[in-house]
Amino acid sequence: MEFRLLGPFEACQDGRRVQLGSRRQERSVLAVLLLDMGHLVTTDRLIDLLWNGHPPASARGAVHTYIGRLRASLAPYGARIRTSGDGYLVERGEHHVDVDEFSRLANQASGTLDPAERVRLLDRALALWRGPLLADAADGELRERLDGPIEELRLASLELRAEAQLALGRHSQVINELTALVAEHPTREQLVGTLMTALYRGGRQADALALYRTTRQELVEGLGVEPGMRLREVHRRILRDDHRLDRPGLPVYEVRVHDESLPWTVGGHPALEFCNTFAGWGHEPPLPGSEWLRAYRTLVVWSGHVGLVGDAAVSRLIELARRDPDEAATQLDAARDLRAQLYACLTGPDDRRAFDAVARYAEAAAKTLVFRRDADGRGRWWPDLAAGLRLPVHAAAWSAAELLADPRRVTIRACPDSRCGWLFLDETGMRRWCSLATCGRSAAETPCRVA
Repeated sequence: MEFRLLGPFEACQDGRRVQLGSRRQERSVLAVLLLDMGHLVTTDRLIDLLWNGHPPASARGAVHTYIGRLRASLAPYGARIRTSGDGYLVERGEHHVDVDEFSRLANQASGTLDPAERVRLLDRALALWRGPLLADAADGELRERLDGPIEELRLASLELRAEAQLALGRHSQVINELTALVAEHPTREQLVGTLMTALYRGGRQADALALYRTTRQELVEGLGVEPGMRLREVHRRILRDDHRLDRPGLPVYEVRVHDESLPWTVGGHPALEFCNTFAGWGHEPPLPGSEWLRAYRTLVVWSGHVGLVGDAAVSRLIELARRDPDEAATQLDAARDLRAQLYACLTGPDDRRAFDAVARYAEAAAKTLVFRRDADGRGRWWPDLAAGLRLPVHAAAWSAAELLADPRRVTIRACPDSRCGWLFLDETGMRRWCSLATCGRSAAETPCRVA
């Protein structure tokens, strides 16, 4: 049988619709079991979901009755509901559920490096979406409790698809597809950043900047927070007419600046990107989990790419490193040590030794900072070029100190896969993957879950 839950509830056999569950709550019970097909769902959980925590005295008997009716209606089609302990499960067999197929295609797309293939897979996945989960069977409260992870996966898939479209140079199509979606989700910063980039590539710089102002207002007035680092960086580059925003054709899983391969910005903060590896990018070298700080030049280019030092400082530091390679190597070792200490500090909040080590780096950096006006008119602290080749280490240390002082630190998660290890901010508390585009697992494996 084929069960369709993404939209109105439907059940089909050999392409023909069949009627299951004459009552809305019967279909809701079956849907809950299908969402966890092959696994036990307790009677208490069914009761809690159906009556939203306020069941009548007859709830347990009602669930038993619903199960009996569903068994009778499913029997002619070879689908079975089995009792196990104090609960029920739908045996897997050869039945198909559109939610499972949607998740499979989305995960397969995330493990695909080719943007065109990624778009094709996500198109197949999103075509399964006929409307809200159980549109005709679940009430608003039940749907809200059931479809959080599914809706999050849909939005993440739309984000990933839009980025792949950008990589293919289809900025006009991205504008058409994301404009309404961003209006529906005005505080979803990754969507906003992708749409801003598409507008910029389409010669609509003013519209991109206006979108940023609107989004910032929504975030500040509605949530009391400023836009995240990634969105601020897109805004900054549009203001500067930065050519790096206008480079379609690059793989979405790789960022190359001045011929250096850098970590893709998925962490949500420069200090997290400093920790993140090449894990999950699927190419060799380097292998997943390997060091991206291969040379001092890479560290300098990264510092400029994420906006911790200015473009002029990047050029100057590269020249200084060419003249004094031994000192550059010493500072690269310091950067690697800082990264190791910061990663330990972020993944082990009780690691006082690591925190103290990062603090020493930050205190040294603080002595070199100068306060200057940025391109958007706002003041900010910059590491002084007088620090010489130590400057990018100071920049990374200051960014680390800002993150450790930021309340968002408590939302940092780490992928537990030994081949991955990405750190990222999860302010929603709903993300189940380190990133749809970076996890080191193959499409055939279960996607890694956050620690």
